[in-house]
Amino acid sequence: MRHSTLMFFSLLACPLAAAATPAESAPTPPPIAAQAYIIDSNVRSDVVAKLGTALRDNYIFPDVGQKAAEKISASLAAGEYDKLTDPSAFAARLSADVAAIAHDKHLSINAMSAVPPSSGGSVVAMPRSEAGVVRADKLAGDVGYIEVIGFPPLPVFKPVLDKAMSALEGCRALIIDDRRNIGGSPDAVDYLVSHLIPPNQSIEINDIVSRIPKTNNFDRKTFDSEPTPVNFAKIPVYVLTSRNTFSGGEEFAYDVQTHKLGKIVGEVTGGGANPTGPVELGHGLVASIPWGRAENPITKTNWEGRGVQPDMSVPASDALKAVLSQLGQKPATDIATASLKQVFVPRSTPLPGSEAAARQFIAGIVGKDPDYSSMTPEFASFNREHLPILRQTFLLPLGELHSIKFEDVGMMGDDEYRASFAKGAIIVAVTLDANGKVAGAMMRPAPAEQ
Repeated sequence: MRHSTLMFFSLLACPLAAAATPAESAPTPPPIAAQAYIIDSNVRSDVVAKLGTALRDNYIFPDVGQKAAEKISASLAAGEYDKLTDPSAFAARLSADVAAIAHDKHLSINAMSAVPPSSGGSVVAMPRSEAGVVRADKLAGDVGYIEVIGFPPLPVFKPVLDKAMSALEGCRALIIDDRRNIGGSPDAVDYLVSHLIPPNQSIEINDIVSRIPKTNNFDRKTFDSEPTPVNFAKIPVYVLTSRNTFSGGEEFAYDVQTHKLGKIVGEVTGGGANPTGPVELGHGLVASIPWGRAENPITKTNWEGRGVQPDMSVPASDALKAVLSQLGQKPATDIATASLKQVFVPRSTPLPGSEAAARQFIAGIVGKDPDYSSMTPEFASFNREHLPILRQTFLLPLGELHSIKFEDVGMMGDDEYRASFAKGAIIVAVTLDANGKVAGAMMRPAPAEQ
């Protein structure tokens, strides 16, 4: 199953226990208690065979997928994996071997009971946000500021972004802080870019070229600009970037730059442009296999492996200061100092119905059958496909559910709950659509209670 995502931990693509994100700051909490998989010769052979098939059938560049599959098969035959009995160590070696061929930052293999490495650079603590929007502020000189750290599916992103951007209407310059943005849905990227395009124009912003599985044929989806409640096309726009800006965060900066909608200020970005999706390999391992690539209508290429090059190169920590100086304002390195008034603050309370949805999601995994009628069609389809591994690996070993309590609002617009079981605890994050249906759910290790 495919999902239009430009980041590793899609809202829909990874409702798996190990779908950890850079939002988790060090120290990393222990993994969820999970079934202990023994990595022996039979398991190694099975995983390499499944991974090789996935690379051949799905990887966006068929010739590269074939070469990567041949590489891991040759390494297996040569006995190079014989001493790898730990799932995390085996996954890390497979990741290194395919990376040596593909050089693709979205391509990885992970043990689902362990936290995967960051694809886009060093792991950084992420701030509180609502649907990826951290804050919006009015600065001196009628300068507007907004920070966006992720692009959840458009139905989740749009109402929150509309509220934040409408609060900035009338500013004479706009700063969009993209420095901690680790990606998401191309639809949501397209919507933010649309705010910078004259309302009487319609342009092609970006394309996603996807491989038809088991063929050398491809589909193309075009993302055009669309109407927005407010518009910032006639004012100077600055996008702040860092080396941690990744995937869909990079697409936003690249779109702004190539369509000449604003200036990029900061550091060269991470360099990941290939949308990806999960492939289960069994035995507690899952692969992230890129099935598509971004293609800009102007450059006919993307930022893969190179990153987005800033128009004004400065350390990320100095990017806001540099823009304020350009605008003739008093320099400040952090938004708290520069802000005159914060006009958007993320919500801190759960949406009605989200606790019931979290309980229902857990009950459906540990019980006989989930209530698929309570889910969106796409998420229901995903859960039908992945229910066995969810049951066997994550929730069943935890025992009886004792309690569930609201923790926070997640980056993807989800409501996060701490679910405490007889033998451990997890964070369950659920996202509801406008009709109250469950549009996504994720599980990750729960940190120790303070």
